[in-house]
Parts: sequence; C-alpha cells; structure tokens
Amino acid sequence: MRDPVPATERPTEADPHSGSASVVRRWSAPNTEPALVLIRHGETEWSRSGQHTGRTDIALTEFGERQARAAGPLIRGVLGGADPALVLSSPRRRARRTAELAGFPVDGTADDAAEWDYGQLEGLTSAEIGTRWPDWSIWSGPVPGGEDAAAVTARFDRLLATITDRLAGEGRTGPVLVFSHGHAIRCLAARWLGEPVTSGRRYWLGTGAVCSLGYEHGHPVVLHWNVDSSLSPAADR
Repeated sequence: MRDPVPATERPTEADPHSGSASVVRRWSAPNTEPALVLIRHGETEWSRSGQHTGRTDIALTEFGERQARAAGPLIRGVLGGADPALVLSSPRRRARRTAELAGFPVDGTADDAAEWDYGQLEGLTSAEIGTRWPDWSIWSGPVPGGEDAAAVTARFDRLLATITDRLAGEGRTGPVLVFSHGHAIRCLAARWLGEPVTSGRRYWLGTGAVCSLGYEHGHPVVLHWNVDSSLSPAADR
C-alpha cells in the first residue's frame, strides 16, 4: 500500500459572498486513494420535478430505489476493495434508504450532512424562484428563512472536523462514506478542496451518483465525480 498522505489543515480561499475563510480539517489517506466517498440519494418525485428539497422528508421513487441498488457496485468499485472506516448518512430517509439499498449499513446519522436549508424556497423550482429574483441561484441567494453560504460553510467544515476527530479518537483508518444530497455534496467537495462553497456551482451531480475525494502528492483532489448509476443496467428505467 502506498504511504498515507498526512492530513492537512490550511486556510481556505475566502468566499466571495460571505467574505469568510476558515481552516478545513481532513484525515489522511494513501496517495490517490479515496479518503471520502460521497453518494447522492436516488431520485425522488421532487428531484425529478426540480423542486428544492431540504428539510422535507420525501421517499425515493421506484427508479430512485433502483439507482440506490445500482450505486452499491459503483461504490465498491471506487473503494477498490478497501473497507470503509465509517459510514454516515444525512438523517433524511431518502439518504438513509439509499445507503440501505446500496448495501452499506450506516454507523450513524449526522445532522451536518443534511441538505442545504432552503427556508421559504422549499418545494419551489428555480423557475418559480426566478419570477421574483430573475438572476437567482442557491449560490448567490437570497435564501429567506434558510441558510446562506456562510452558514453552510460552517456546517460542512464542522462535519469534516467531526469525522477527523472521530477517526482519530476511535483509531480508525480508511475511507469514509457519506450518503447525502446534491447541493450538500457539492459544498463538501468544495470545502475538501479548500474552495468556497460557491465553487460548488461548477460541480453538477445527478441522483444516485458516486464521488470520491482524496489527495495527490499531499494536495486535496477530486478522484471520481458523478459516477452515474446509469452506467449500471440495474438502474435502467
């Protein structure tokens, strides 16, 4: 096995909207091997219609369940034979059900792995929101009654720090799996890379998709992105 890359703690780029920068804490992993595997839940009725789904606890569609089952082999392929050191899920049932159907029992749920809180925009499509704010996006806001970029930055930095401390405290090594949501995963990837969460606008992610993050020569990198369950016959509509 290749030598582990030391976990790094370094200031991140300041977010252009919040103006804040912080230190991202990460755990170690062998060079170019996954440290963090992120899995977006399978399709729901609202993800299919484009409605923003934060706190609403909605179930997977039949197709979403097939995507979740198909994600299992994709995850194992990304892991390359390694066993996960820790498996976490958002508390939302769409994420927990995806983990179950993919074949990875969770070690616990983490509130910090939940989706962006859309506040008063919950259940609305981008087109509907755009009738009030024509240039609106989740990355620039506003998000009345919900989370802004500074709030989600603090939350996902806290999640990475919590995982780092838990692995160290329990003496565990190996990749960590987190079953989560579209915007949440895009934000987590940005923070792993030391970028502002608003960089997540560049990382499109489909339902049931698998991603992995790690290091190359000590620098945080994306190893796999949007490994789509459509690659598996089990997810065919």
